[in-house]
Amino acid sequence: MAERYTFGGSLDAITCHAWNKDRSLIALSPNNNEIHIYGRNGNEWKLADLLTQHDLRVMGIDWARNTNRIVSCASDRNAYVWTQSEDGKWKPTLVLLRINRAATCVKWSPAENKFAVGSGARLISVCYFESENDWWVSKHIKKPIRSTITSLDWHPNNVLLVAGSTDYKVRVFSAYIKDIEDQPTPTPWGNRMPLGNLMAEFRNSTSGGGWINDVSFSSDGNKVCWIGHDSCISVGDATNGNVVIRCKTEYLPFLACEWISPMCILVAGHSCVPLVYALDNDRIVFISKLDKSQKKESSGISAMRIFQSLDRNLRTENSDTHVESIHQNAINCIRLFSGGKSDGKRVSTSGVDGQLVIWDIDTGLTNSMRNMKL
Repeated sequence: MAERYTFGGSLDAITCHAWNKDRSLIALSPNNNEIHIYGRNGNEWKLADLLTQHDLRVMGIDWARNTNRIVSCASDRNAYVWTQSEDGKWKPTLVLLRINRAATCVKWSPAENKFAVGSGARLISVCYFESENDWWVSKHIKKPIRSTITSLDWHPNNVLLVAGSTDYKVRVFSAYIKDIEDQPTPTPWGNRMPLGNLMAEFRNSTSGGGWINDVSFSSDGNKVCWIGHDSCISVGDATNGNVVIRCKTEYLPFLACEWISPMCILVAGHSCVPLVYALDNDRIVFISKLDKSQKKESSGISAMRIFQSLDRNLRTENSDTHVESIHQNAINCIRLFSGGKSDGKRVSTSGVDGQLVIWDIDTGLTNSMRNMKL
């Protein structure tokens, strides 16, 4: 079952979206410099506020559930922390990122006392509030990053940070800020955790590979999943010597991934359909599509094969642009709507078609997957 929404009757692409704690409000960017905040009224969404502090396209939004603060970053090389005043309006505070290229992604830490911003400046800004000067400051993680950071995710311990980049690498760093938090305890990723320490590094593929489009820590923090522009899904396991399991899929490249149980991963991208994969011993196997509206592919022809056939025959004119799926264009953002990484019940997706879709995850599916063992 799926709920689908558009906002303001517009079909503009949605770059990213984030929910507040009780899912009554959503913040999204319609592929420009604005952030729209909508409140839910039954099956309709009403615009509650319009945030226009950024000068260029907003690239990332994250909503701190417990402190009710929004952080955003954009191509204008800036990040803002938004707090809600008594009149309900959102007020921005500039963050000192100290970068000379676009900010590409942002995410609050689990304790919500800091956040990380990736950028085209080949570095990660780990930002925290300095109470003495009453502003948000940052410390940089630079080495050995060689290219643009495309995605970030935090370990449950609030210290480790995984980053994907366009140099085909996934790296796990320590983002420990001694000024605001206690000494971290050891994890399977390692014991020594000063700021910027490289805990692990994975290459997307032994041959070629592709840009890393998204990364995600598992619920226990011992595994990292990433998806690349080569249509592969990969999982690295810190408890098994950082061994990597890869699955080369038949689908078009994925743009977003998220754990929905200890063994299940949800991925989505240019094929317009959310897909569930699961870890099964030393392999990653396809389980199901969340979108049940699709017709079965005739003669087993995959979306990738159809795309290649169209390209080969140059049949680009007068072709039907309607896709047999709920999303009509690439999905670029996945958010947990109900439940967490260990027990996801509902997820939301948004994409280039300007739609937001809330999906129910099949309970029987996730329960059976939780019983699987590596």
